[in-house]
Amino acid sequence: MARVVRCGLIQARCEWSPDKFSLSEIRERMIRKHERLIAQAAKRGVQVLGLEELFYGPYFPAEQQTRWYDLTEPVPNGPTCERMRKLAKRHKMVMVVPVYEVEMPGVFYNTAAVFDADGSYLGRYRKHHIPHCHPGFWEKFYFTPGNTGYPVFPTRYARVGVYICYDRHFPEGARILGLNGAEIVFNPSATVAGLSEYLWELEQPAHAVANAYFVAAINRVGTEAPWNIGEFYGKSYFCNPRGKIVAQASRDKDEMLSADLNLDEIREVRTVWQFYRDRRPESYRPITETRAPGAAAEAAD
Repeated sequence: MARVVRCGLIQARCEWSPDKFSLSEIRERMIRKHERLIAQAAKRGVQVLGLEELFYGPYFPAEQQTRWYDLTEPVPNGPTCERMRKLAKRHKMVMVVPVYEVEMPGVFYNTAAVFDADGSYLGRYRKHHIPHCHPGFWEKFYFTPGNTGYPVFPTRYARVGVYICYDRHFPEGARILGLNGAEIVFNPSATVAGLSEYLWELEQPAHAVANAYFVAAINRVGTEAPWNIGEFYGKSYFCNPRGKIVAQASRDKDEMLSADLNLDEIREVRTVWQFYRDRRPESYRPITETRAPGAAAEAAD
């Protein structure tokens, strides 16, 4: 009998500006919006659900202001995680829940907590790659680089891995998730139209092909005042191990996207494409050596 898992993604816009609403009001309104979409997912029979990056607020790294530290909370015992844990248990639904985590005063992470279908906390993934390179993406001001490694969580329905937004530009962690046994990798993101949009449907299907697993790519939608750094273009999707997008959300509206994923496809694809068998890890040492760009070329000269 085929191992078919119904998965869901939620993409949403934050329409409440911090110029007009307090951070606590924004958090509550965004959580309530997502609770309505989570209820919709439950009605559709979703078994594994992923939310967008920093889902309970706007994408605040558009500015560098310490006021946003007030959105941090401990994982897994913070108020947002507790609300999501109860929903996971109520709906018998695995949930990937991105939050702004505080480990200790002054040490914050861009984190995704994973709850199993009985509401139990399975662990967290902390975003490894922290951008600080384009106007409006000042994440090093807010986040410490992750130190969790690349865990894979054995949920009731599937082995789930997590990669967060900018991580998707780095194939190394995506491969480690495959080596660790991931069947579905969720990538909660906040990315705007412009330089990265053409990569949105290129990089993650490439990860799916190279590693023969499913990818669930999540993006938020709309513009967010007062910064207006660009349009978050949605287009969240599921991709199969052959690199084909099998379901995709709209560009410009709040949406809960669901799809039935046949996990037996992973074995079928790996039987044909023996990428794991034919790896040559002993030849990859330069990937992990710390060197300045161009150092290898200079050494050759």
